[in-house]
Amino acid sequence: MSSEGAQDRAQPVAADDFRRACGRFATGVTIASVVDPHGTPHGLTVNSFTSVSLDPPLVLVAVGHTASVMEAFREARFFAVNVLGAGQRELADRFARKGQDRFDGLAWHAGETGAPLLEETLGEIECAMRYRFTAGDHDLLVGQAVRTEVRAGAPLVYFGGSYRKLAEGESAGVSRSRID
Repeated sequence: MSSEGAQDRAQPVAADDFRRACGRFATGVTIASVVDPHGTPHGLTVNSFTSVSLDPPLVLVAVGHTASVMEAFREARFFAVNVLGAGQRELADRFARKGQDRFDGLAWHAGETGAPLLEETLGEIECAMRYRFTAGDHDLLVGQAVRTEVRAGAPLVYFGGSYRKLAEGESAGVSRSRID
């Protein structure tokens, strides 16, 4: 069967149908974070995150145009991806809510790049911003990893519109790496 001419006949699916179909793909949950030019930390819950390349080490984060932190990400030279563990649903919810200072009263520290790193996450990836593309209603931010750290624990998982835990978690030791 040929797909020749299929693009002329194909109609895009409705947004709700597309969201439901994508929801059938289990993802990890992360918080992307950045510091604005005034030194104020910003972040949001992101499950649209993926590794792109090992050489050089690149990751991609998708941030919606309507996100209140969008301008801070557009101006940033560095950002971080904080990988959440199974017990960090409250943190994911906090950074998904709008209309509040998500860092108010929260334990965090500036990484080597200045990007905000959250306490007790499964992992952190500090990135230098390399590319930014507009794709539909999101910006795709591609960062080159310049420092990583991982910790033992099970991940927080998102599937079918709900947070989940894996039936069996895998533990791994702490590991650090830095790219100069």
